[in-house]
Amino acid sequence: MNEPKQFIQVLMGPRQVGKTTLIEQLTAQINCQYIFESADAVAATDHTWIATLWEKARLLARSVKGQDVILIVDEIQKIDNWSEMVKRLWDEDARNKLQLKVILLGSSRLLLQQGLTESLAGRFESTYIPHWSFSEMEQAFGFSPEQYVWFGAYPGSVSLINDEERWKNYVRNALIETSISKDILMLTRIDKPALMKRLFELGCLYSGQILSYTKVMGQLQDAGNTTTLSNYLELLDTAGLLAGIEKYAADVIRKRSSSPKFQVHNNALISAQRNEFFNEILTNKEEWGRMVESSIGSHLINAGLVYNFKVHYWRHRNDELDFVLEKRGKVIGLEVKTNNTVSTGGMTAFSKMHHPDKVLMIGNGGLPWQEFLKIDPHQLF
Repeated sequence: MNEPKQFIQVLMGPRQVGKTTLIEQLTAQINCQYIFESADAVAATDHTWIATLWEKARLLARSVKGQDVILIVDEIQKIDNWSEMVKRLWDEDARNKLQLKVILLGSSRLLLQQGLTESLAGRFESTYIPHWSFSEMEQAFGFSPEQYVWFGAYPGSVSLINDEERWKNYVRNALIETSISKDILMLTRIDKPALMKRLFELGCLYSGQILSYTKVMGQLQDAGNTTTLSNYLELLDTAGLLAGIEKYAADVIRKRSSSPKFQVHNNALISAQRNEFFNEILTNKEEWGRMVESSIGSHLINAGLVYNFKVHYWRHRNDELDFVLEKRGKVIGLEVKTNNTVSTGGMTAFSKMHHPDKVLMIGNGGLPWQEFLKIDPHQLF
């Protein structure tokens, strides 16, 4: 019987979600030799670094004949032309019957996906590591649903939440600034970096709300054109920061030309930039409701990246539905209500027009939002 084909394992996801910690826990539990290096501090133009590291792993594999050897490379996307080099080295090992096991980690989903599809087709399996869910934050740190909505899901920031000013500074400087500068600006040509940062700030301010690119341009100086803004938003999305959810429509072209609904991947990105503190936001029902809806949205888009379903919103004339989930022909509508009014007009209109598999109310009059945050959304299909 032939042995199952061996693949390069690729873990991708935003900064500070625990990819490196996960690998450290893995290597502590398995009984085999491994080499673990990061390209974070390596010059992007150092074309010999990967080859040197790979040769080191080959020598180790030959010295422990019959035992598995794992080569683990973190932040692989920092090296120019990394995928072509990995392809060449992997194919050399295949021809020479050398069975190195390779794990690649990276925080730039865009650059990793480009390299994988362009150079490593048929040679890899990828896993997306998302921002932490409420259930994970509850189990690991005892978070309440309200704490999750406000402080979000960066495990490394939890020790600072009792000193909220310090927490905000940490998220802004160590997480937001680092993600934008290292995962986008250093790796991609951006003609207007100040515009991208302002777009991110504006998107966080309006997370959960629909804004046309024309309106966005009206609030930004030197905004360029809608194509520039759309490209910048896509880059922010691939870095696990800010998404632009598209309108649900049967016509793909109309989806892509729609006004985006801004949605952060992690609510901490909003809270860290707001002036209010946790106890203050809880007393503002309208603003708190927006934070809850944004938290539901982040829960959905992170799950969508893991389980491969699409997240949209829907609007037709005066009717609107907060979220529409789509996978393999199945469609699920979700409406979030956090105030005392329970209007089902949008749910009814969407059902009549698109005949979804199900439509659910989250919040008042439906499933409590605290309970929904504990659900794995893919189980709704």
